[in-house]
Amino acid sequence: MKVVVVGLGYVGLPLAVRAAQAGHQVVGFDVDDRRVKSLAAGESYIEDVPSVDLRALLDAGTFHASAEARVCGGFDVALIAVPTPLHEGLPDLSYTEGAARTLARYLRPGATIVVESTTYPGTTEELVAPLLEDGSGLIAGTDFHLGYSPERIDPGNAIWTLVTTPKIVSGIDEASCDAVQAFYDTIVETTVRVESPRTAELAKLLENTFRHVNIALVNEIAMFAHGLGIDVWEAIDAASTKPFGFMRFSPGPGVGGHCLPIDPSYLSWRVERALGQSFRFVELANDINGHMPDYVVRRIAAALNDRRKPVNGSRVLLLGLAYKKNTGDARESPAVRAAQLLTAMGAEVSGADPYVVESTPVDGILRRVDATPEELAAADIVVLMTDHDAFRVEEITCHAALVLDCRRRLSGPQVELL
Repeated sequence: MKVVVVGLGYVGLPLAVRAAQAGHQVVGFDVDDRRVKSLAAGESYIEDVPSVDLRALLDAGTFHASAEARVCGGFDVALIAVPTPLHEGLPDLSYTEGAARTLARYLRPGATIVVESTTYPGTTEELVAPLLEDGSGLIAGTDFHLGYSPERIDPGNAIWTLVTTPKIVSGIDEASCDAVQAFYDTIVETTVRVESPRTAELAKLLENTFRHVNIALVNEIAMFAHGLGIDVWEAIDAASTKPFGFMRFSPGPGVGGHCLPIDPSYLSWRVERALGQSFRFVELANDINGHMPDYVVRRIAAALNDRRKPVNGSRVLLLGLAYKKNTGDARESPAVRAAQLLTAMGAEVSGADPYVVESTPVDGILRRVDATPEELAAADIVVLMTDHDAFRVEEITCHAALVLDCRRRLSGPQVELL
């Protein structure tokens, strides 16, 4: 089958590569010309897609990327994997709308379109279907198949990959669900069928809201425990020995990526708009997790103050600019707000992250450095924001005079835990 993947980011590129490896003829369409040029050169910008795998597919002629919409012509299956950000706190589905309008121009009878992008319940049937019908003159469910299958990409997870993670599939009717499931059965080990796209859309938001709320809970407990003089990490270890009724979550400097800072707000927005009610758990979790970088900065200021040093003029080294361990994904990273706050307070802020190679919002705020013994020793305080394996624990504890460890990876007399 000819498969078109619209959007070649953290979701789309792994999908495109896997589909090509499974024997499909795959075309990746992305309006970002830099991505297309990188892929054409056989250079992957996603950790989960090794460049060697990409080059093998390019050499075999089973995958190519383009910024020209005409490459979408003649598709059998099209996957929409575009960003769904928030704009001024509201869902921004402009990329989804653009993808639907583009695919509508090339839609033909019998083809299948699947939305992968995270969004609110009702998007596939209420927004995407009408755009496809208006642009093609075809009828969804009668002339073409349409469904929703939420992405479950976990960057850097070597165990639960795109292939091994069960894939939820749905369609606007039974025939559409059959078509969607038949395609995904060729690229993943397990598919999980649900009744409707609305159910699948809600399932995705439920997964992320569950994590968001529980992380917020343990983050708030961590702040209170510190004020009470209790080691929250030891308490979490102790609670984790219970074999039932408890699931471990760990505190941290904040949440990042797309799933937690953004996705639950889609559900909150939908509930407010459709039912006129507020989703209080999401709103509270947003407030707690969104302000964790502020708490980290307060802890930095207090640690420096204990050593008779003001934040103004102090050298602060942030280790880890990505939001997640062993990835280069800096989307919504808590390090950004921490750097902004520290800079506004007069600190000289540096940041080290061997995984983040593309430009990020922090590049205009802090100085990018390597985590060398010299940089560690020169800092008044070192803050472990992201516990990449590339950071050498022995060097940090040996050379840093003062450390705030937000991930509980270090120990020593100069180390404070979040």
